[in-house]
Amino acid sequence: MNNARWVEIDSPDGGTFGAYLSLPPAGKGPGIVLVQEIFGVNEHIRAVADQFALDGFVVLAPDVFWRQQPRVELGYDEAGFVRGRALKSGLDFGQAVRDLSAAASVLRGRPELAGKVASIGYCMGGLLSYLFAASGRVDAAVCYYGAGIDAHLDQAEHIKCPMLFHVGEQDALISPAAVKAVSKAFAPKADAWVQTYPGVDHGFNCWARRMFNQAAAALARGRTLEFLSIYL
Repeated sequence: MNNARWVEIDSPDGGTFGAYLSLPPAGKGPGIVLVQEIFGVNEHIRAVADQFALDGFVVLAPDVFWRQQPRVELGYDEAGFVRGRALKSGLDFGQAVRDLSAAASVLRGRPELAGKVASIGYCMGGLLSYLFAASGRVDAAVCYYGAGIDAHLDQAEHIKCPMLFHVGEQDALISPAAVKAVSKAFAPKADAWVQTYPGVDHGFNCWARRMFNQAAAALARGRTLEFLSIYL
């Protein structure tokens, strides 16, 4: 998009990292910190950022892996999966959340921002979106198939903002027991929802992956936009 570009953000512990900024055609709107998969801020994630920008949001997608390899861009082939998993294994998640907080601060300071800021994350980014919500630095959070959230349910009590979780019922990385545990942890919260999608696997929102499911992706997107329209 003509109204999209990379910007630089100062890290809290020194150094700078890139983030893909996509602006809405109307010029102003609420904000989204878009959190990548293990494949980097690649062509797909940039397209998702542009998609939300066209819906009227100011979107910032930070480069989470910048300390290991700046602006890594991986495909969805075996080599991409191998490299992506290695990068995830080397990621300090606490440090990554602090970087996301820095990105949110930059987003809140931009003249195009009009309203609140949410985080939306996919896969590894789904877990990071959850942990980011626990930091108290966003006004709402969406987690697409965030594997590992069930291992961090001690953080649920720190989450005060509205939450939306999307999980495929055939997700090979998220067990039914994990979904049940997350649902139970958030059941007392009136503004938290765990949405499941029958017959679909992990990564169903990504049109570049074989498990892409158009109907589930469209339904989840509609629910996400409704959620954001209410809470931002």
